[in-house]
Amino acid sequence: MKKACHVFTVMGFIFLSVLSCKDDDSVDAIPPRDRGEEALDSTIEIETYLATHFYNYEEFDNPPVDFNFRIKFDTIAGENASKTPLSDQVSSKTVTDRVDETATYTFYYLTAVAGQGASPNFPDVTTITYEGTYLNNETGYNNSSVFDSSVVPVRFDLTGVVPGLTEALIEMNASTGYISNSDGTVTFENYGVGAVFIPSGLGYYSAPPPGIPVYSQLIFSFQLYGTELGDQEGDTVPSIYEDLNGDGNVFNDDTDEDGLPNYADVDDDGDGRLTKNEVEENIYIVLEGGVNPILAENEVERKRETDRETMTTTITTTTFTDINANGIPDYLDAEI
Repeated sequence: MKKACHVFTVMGFIFLSVLSCKDDDSVDAIPPRDRGEEALDSTIEIETYLATHFYNYEEFDNPPVDFNFRIKFDTIAGENASKTPLSDQVSSKTVTDRVDETATYTFYYLTAVAGQGASPNFPDVTTITYEGTYLNNETGYNNSSVFDSSVVPVRFDLTGVVPGLTEALIEMNASTGYISNSDGTVTFENYGVGAVFIPSGLGYYSAPPPGIPVYSQLIFSFQLYGTELGDQEGDTVPSIYEDLNGDGNVFNDDTDEDGLPNYADVDDDGDGRLTKNEVEENIYIVLEGGVNPILAENEVERKRETDRETMTTTITTTTFTDINANGIPDYLDAEI
């Protein structure tokens, strides 16, 4: 599967962006609903939609000439009465609410094309095209209304989008690479295509952007072209390693308790020395056909770039040094 398109290198932060990490009672005239109760209601709405709708799976099974690999939804009725419902084709997992950890969701996502490249981590940066809709309650969930889309690839920092989209993208795989075309486009190869059905608690909840009703359930269909390790504050520690408690949430890891989570803090341990100066950066050059370096236990790969002309690969890594050998990396040890 290939797709030719122009690439935007700017970050996209329009409707997908997280507006708030918590409910803001000063904005709402009525206090927000109980998140646990809303989780139950939103699940019913989504499951109703999944049971009564299908997607163009037949086109994906046998792609026509010039098929654009875009997911389209329609109601199971009339001439479509025999179509397979989404409820029989989606995958699910249990996801915890980011605000109220006592509230959980049965979270549904669709994999139309798995993709053959790397899979993103939850704090990475992805390149996607997408269409965002919300379930239209006035029509009994029989259709959805588009509120945002992009047919050209845009880059999204997954720490800055609605949690539900992140939860779906980390289950997918990006492309295996791309070919640059003479007309300024690039052709992505073997990329992932999917959709996600987001309960309001993992979306905009009670504070949506203009044009989207409160407590709306969202649907995003997307094409996942690329993924790269996130390093939001540029301290050379990939953000996936800033999730110290391993709960899949980089917002609650704050070593020096200064109010800035580690992934956004340039001095994680608060000792006055920048994190990037308390780790070591290493660069390896691998010639075509050469052997990759064997990394130390405290060393992680950050970036890999191949020069297509010389076919040499540059691998950049970070080593978490521990000068006093106490088991705490220097950048997390305020005593160093």
